[in-house]
Amino acid sequence: MLNIGIVGCGKIADGHIEEVQKLGCAQVLAVCDLEPILAEQLALRYSVPHWYSDFDRMLSDHRLDVIHIATPPHSHLALARKSAEASCHVFLEKPLALNAADGQHLIDCLRQSDRKMTINYWYNFEAPALALREFVAKGDLGDPVHIESYYGYDLAGGFGQAFLSDDRHWVHRLPGKLFQNVIDHAVNKITPFLPDEPVEIIARAYSRRRLKEGRADGVLDELRVMLFAGGISAYLTFCSHARPTGHFMRVYGTKNTAHIDFALRTMSVEKAQTLPSAFGRLLPPFKSTWQTLRQATHNACEFAGSRFGFFAGMNQLLSQFYESILHDTPVPIPYPEILRVSQIIDEISTQVYPVALA
Repeated sequence: MLNIGIVGCGKIADGHIEEVQKLGCAQVLAVCDLEPILAEQLALRYSVPHWYSDFDRMLSDHRLDVIHIATPPHSHLALARKSAEASCHVFLEKPLALNAADGQHLIDCLRQSDRKMTINYWYNFEAPALALREFVAKGDLGDPVHIESYYGYDLAGGFGQAFLSDDRHWVHRLPGKLFQNVIDHAVNKITPFLPDEPVEIIARAYSRRRLKEGRADGVLDELRVMLFAGGISAYLTFCSHARPTGHFMRVYGTKNTAHIDFALRTMSVEKAQTLPSAFGRLLPPFKSTWQTLRQATHNACEFAGSRFGFFAGMNQLLSQFYESILHDTPVPIPYPEILRVSQIIDEISTQVYPVALA
C-alpha cells in the first residue's frame, strides 16, 4: 500500500483524492496547503487523517511514498526537490515548471535520487486516446502527415473569472500567462507524433475581448500555432470564444485519418474511399453513423459500470504510475516527451509575449 501526500489543496486536489481512493494500492495519508483552512477542509471532506500548512513538517512526520504536487508551477521545482530528498516519488500537476530549464532540473533531481515522476496529462489516458495509440501502433494510420489539436476554454468559468478579476493571480506571473497554464492539453497531443528533430514554431495570439469589448487588461485569449518537424506539420488552436468549447484532435495519416473528441469521448476513422463515385458519396454517412452508435453504446456500458467519471483518464494514469513504482516498470510518460512539451510552450510564450520575456 502506497502512502500518498498531497501539497496544494485547490479544486484539482479533490480529483486527485477521489481517483486515488478508487485504487486498491494507495491511500492518502496527509494533505498540505499554505492556507490551513483549505487543507483542513479537504481532509475533512475525504476523511484524510492528517493535514498541514507546513510541507517540511508533513514530510518529517510521515513516511510517504508519493507526493502529489498540485500547486502553481512557480513552486514545482522546490517542492519536487524536497520530495526527492525525502525519498518520495512525484505526481505533478501541469505545467511542468515555470520554464523548461526548471523542468529539466526537476527531472534531474528526481533521477539522481532514484525517484520517479510523471505529470497529469490525463486526457492522453482516456479510452479514445488509448484506442488511437493502439490504432497507430497497428499501422492502421500509416505515417502521420498532419495533426490538428484544438482546445476550447471558457473564460466565464470559475477559474477564468478568478484570474481575470485579480491582477495578482499567479497565472499573470507565468511567462505565457493563461496559455502556459492550459495549452499542455493541446501540445501533448501533438508531441508523440513529431520526429526527434528540431521543431519550427510560428505562434500568433490576440485578445478578442479587447477587440470586441474594449478590454485593456493585457490578457491574450486566442492562440494559433503552426509546428513543423521532419516532414510532419501540426496546427494548434486555443480558443476562448467559440461555442461549444470543443476539445478534439485529428491525425491525418497516409492510410487513414483519425478523429478523437475528448469532450464526447469518441474516436472515429475516415478511410480512403474505394467504391465508385456515386456509392462513395452515399455510404460514408452510414459508416459514420454506425461508428457513432458503437461509441455511444460503449460509453453507455462504461457509464453503467461506473467507469465513465470525469477523471477516468487520471485514474488510468495514476494506476500505471503507481504500478511503475511498485514493480519498477517504465513510467507512463517518457521524460523527454514531458520536456519537449515544456520547450514548445516556452517558445510559444516567447513569441506571443516578447516584452514580458525580454
